[in-house]
This record gives sequence, C-alpha cells and structure tokens, in this order.
Amino acid sequence: MDFSITTDSPNQTIKFGIQFGSQLRGGEVIALCGPLGSGKTHLIKGIVEGLGAKDAAHEVTSPTFVLVNEYSGGSTSLTTSRLDIYHIDAYRINSLAEFEQIGFDDYCFPGSVVLIEWADKVESALKGIKYIRIELAHAGQNSRTIHIENAPEYIVCQIN
Repeated sequence: MDFSITTDSPNQTIKFGIQFGSQLRGGEVIALCGPLGSGKTHLIKGIVEGLGAKDAAHEVTSPTFVLVNEYSGGSTSLTTSRLDIYHIDAYRINSLAEFEQIGFDDYCFPGSVVLIEWADKVESALKGIKYIRIELAHAGQNSRTIHIENAPEYIVCQIN
C-alpha cells in the first residue's frame, strides 16, 4: 500500500512517526530517503517512540559516525521498546560491501525493526527483501511531504 502525507512542523513529523511506529509488528525494514534536512531523523525519533522507547526525542540521534545505533535491551537508556530497533545511517557508507560488513543481515529478524537513513545509497542491497520505503521532501520552510511505499496493510496513519 502506498500513501502520502504532509506535516507542517518537526513536531508533527515526530507525531506522525509515533503513530506509524506504534503499528509496527516486527520484522520490518524501513528505508528512509530524502535530502539533507528533510526530516528523516525527526521521523525516526517518532517511530522509535511509537515502538515504546522512552525519551526517544532526546536520545535518538543519527549514527553518522558509528553507522548503527541499537535501541534494544541494555544497550542504551531506551530499554523499554517492545522490539529491538536498529538505526543505520548509510550517509558515510561508500559501497555495498561496506554496508554488508556492518552486519545488516544480522539485524533483520521477526523481533526487530531496522531503520535505514540515506537508504538510497544502499537500496540495491535491499533487493529481494520486502521493505517499506519512505521518501521525505521539503514542502516549505517547516513542511515535509512524506511518501510511503510498500506499507503493510496494518499501517493506517493520518495527521491529527
């Protein structure tokens, strides 16, 4: 299922992410694409909070230099999530081999959600798996268009 939504502020992008994340069941791989400043990290903060992690708005940051942040039992202060969460930032990844070396396949299991920022850089590595693709774009100074492709039928979202 494909759908689009427009948010009018960073907080509304986070709220949309909370709604989206609260419906995830585990086993999802989510590829987030879009230019710098388009709201990828804000959306991920919301998704992580929607999955039950406490204080996600303050604790979740892009793992640009470490490449992967794990939000799972005991690894961070975000230990209340109902699923293991792996947040990958592909911005500094220069090849598919490098992406595979970070252990991407190890993160994909029924009790996890994998979030990939800058996924367009490694999207060819996702061929053959079913993944949700989210494209974010600037729609104004604070507005963002969020287009979701291949969402499972159990995901139903709207802006309140």
